Amino acid sequence: MRGFAAARRERAAEIDRWLKDLLGTAGGTARLALVAVGSLGRAEPAPGSDLDLVLLHDGEPGIARIADRVWYPVWDSGIGLDHSVRTVAEAVEVARNDLKAVLGLIQARHVAGDPDLARSVREAVLAEWRADSRRRLGELREAAGRRAEHAGELAFLLEPDLRDCRGGLRDFQAMQAVAAAWVASAPGPRVREAHEVVLDVRHALHEVTGRGADRLVLQEQEAVAATLGLLDADALMRRVSEAGRTVAHAFDLTWRSVDRLVSGPAPRGRRPLADGVVEHGGEVVLARGVNPAKDPVLLLRAAAAAAEAGLPLSPVTVATLAAQAPPLPVPWPAEARDALVALLGAGRAAVPVWEELDQAGVLVKLLPEWDSVRHRPQRNPIHRFTVDRHLIETAANAAAHTREVPRPDLLLIGALLHDIGKGGPGDHSVGGAVVVRDLAARLGLPAADADLLAGLVRHHLLLPETATRRDLDDPVTIEKVAAAVGSRELLDLLAALAVADGLATGPAAWNSWKAGLVAELVRRVRSVLAGSPPPKAPVLSPAQAALARHGGGAVRVNGAGVTVVAPDRPGLLWSAAGVLAAHHLVVRSASAASAGSTAVLEFSVIPEYGSPPDPATLEADLRLVLAGRLDIEQRLARRTRAMRPARVPVAPPRVRLLDDASATATVVEVRAHDRPGLLWRIGRAFGDCGLDVKAAHVETLGAEAVDVFYVVDRAGRPLSDDVQRRAVRDQVLAALR
Repeated sequence: MRGFAAARRERAAEIDRWLKDLLGTAGGTARLALVAVGSLGRAEPAPGSDLDLVLLHDGEPGIARIADRVWYPVWDSGIGLDHSVRTVAEAVEVARNDLKAVLGLIQARHVAGDPDLARSVREAVLAEWRADSRRRLGELREAAGRRAEHAGELAFLLEPDLRDCRGGLRDFQAMQAVAAAWVASAPGPRVREAHEVVLDVRHALHEVTGRGADRLVLQEQEAVAATLGLLDADALMRRVSEAGRTVAHAFDLTWRSVDRLVSGPAPRGRRPLADGVVEHGGEVVLARGVNPAKDPVLLLRAAAAAAEAGLPLSPVTVATLAAQAPPLPVPWPAEARDALVALLGAGRAAVPVWEELDQAGVLVKLLPEWDSVRHRPQRNPIHRFTVDRHLIETAANAAAHTREVPRPDLLLIGALLHDIGKGGPGDHSVGGAVVVRDLAARLGLPAADADLLAGLVRHHLLLPETATRRDLDDPVTIEKVAAAVGSRELLDLLAALAVADGLATGPAAWNSWKAGLVAELVRRVRSVLAGSPPPKAPVLSPAQAALARHGGGAVRVNGAGVTVVAPDRPGLLWSAAGVLAAHHLVVRSASAASAGSTAVLEFSVIPEYGSPPDPATLEADLRLVLAGRLDIEQRLARRTRAMRPARVPVAPPRVRLLDDASATATVVEVRAHDRPGLLWRIGRAFGDCGLDVKAAHVETLGAEAVDVFYVVDRAGRPLSDDVQRRAVRDQVLAALR
């Protein structure tokens, strides 16, 4: 990309020489100074830039006549001029009450006349700016917020305002003003480079239009791209988007620094969030003694912990992980996949964390396919975002629908990747399905899941396009959609993705009318597909049956597996789950089944953080709880009272009693965001309702718990009373909140 920095410096020097000559012939005493503010003050005037000048004097009696001799030649030249005449005291007073004036004067540059006069004004203004920084920075922040709300975001608009948009030239200048108050660092090299890109684009726009334009309208973009030596308008807008996001990200970090200064010292201490990850000073950082070079999953685990806690990742932590974390093995381990899903499942809180990873350059290392859509513009007015931002926005929206689909993990991954084919030629749905199938194998997904994910990407437009362009009363329409989808599982995923995708696109792409049509289409297709079979009750495997035949009680801890064999009794499952939670173990999956009077519980667990507990101690506590000699509720209550990080809002839990799923038990499906002790809370709620869990299948997909329980009353019968069924549902929901 061709740059114009040298041309701007040369233009500034040329204007300086001209203004110096004008002041030199204007007369007056030596106690005069001509000061440049704005673009000339920063020595970066574009061809169409106006001049912002301040004529300083020390009580000069003929100052009006002198000023006219400077201003009139400028006006006669056709250059726009913003001018003022001030004494030092007047300039300081104006700056004290006018944000625009103070921002100009703290970056003012002496052009002609007495340099001491110019220096005295700048030093006085800077001193007051620093002394009153708390109030003035609040004023600056509010102004930046109003400007961004009005102008939008530079990175995502079809026709952005290069000066006023969030991430534009004024945000960079605001960061310089914050740095001048000595409360944050000045913009670093990467941010300055991004700022130069925006300056170059504006310079080229001025050359193309022949005027001082700041809005990069569509009809000028090809010519501006050619002036900059870029291939086309798309290449231009990718550069603008990347620069705008870099500046906007740095702008946010600047205000985080300001907030830390204003709020005073952060609370001392560190709170564990995940294995090797803690909260410190309101940010997510690495735990002491952690070696990132030996843990390839640490980056994703830290990102997921930050999103779930609603906290920012420390920039130092991100830089450390980006530099030292080894690449993930292929295929990815299950822990890495779960961390990715947990990150996406945090909803809106995932977006700034994802942006942090992108700014650090780690996303393209984790997902090389991401590079093809990164900062890619969408030349369509209905789209609010570039392709990559649209994808993470869709995933954030999809998190609200994870309770509605059988595979929340595939919904979130599919939402993140549904438009990945826009980085290649041809139909992006067809190309994206091919890309996603290969990517699924690298993520370690089994072949059946890869097929489902590829189908989700291939058909992600099927429901909205059919609903709005076809006759839903024509049976052929419904049959074709049913044939293309093939299963209730994929239909539910497509329905949730359609909503998330439409909302992320923009108001013109999704409204109540379209939502109603899609919902009606889904209802009709679902009836054709005749639903999914109800879940089957877990049965003992041959190995488990052999354990059950021995009767009595047995506890085995083998790495990530915990097996409990004991006489079946009410509360057995949740009591054992409570012991695991008390030992800071997270249940990733579990099954419970019985043979005669003996129950066999199988748990797959991982440490919540740190090292796993001592197996002998864990076995001893499990035996104590089986013998009724351990008050696990009291131990967990102590842990609950301990300070824990706040969690970001997630989709509300869902509890359903599935009719006709079993003739011998009531089947309860629980969908919730996973958290320590979740299984114990659910089981205790069943116990409070006088129910016993006869069989269970528990699974955690990312951060989503998908649990099915077969429960009976104290007489061993399924629930038949509607009042009791509602009470069970309400009791379990209350335990999940």
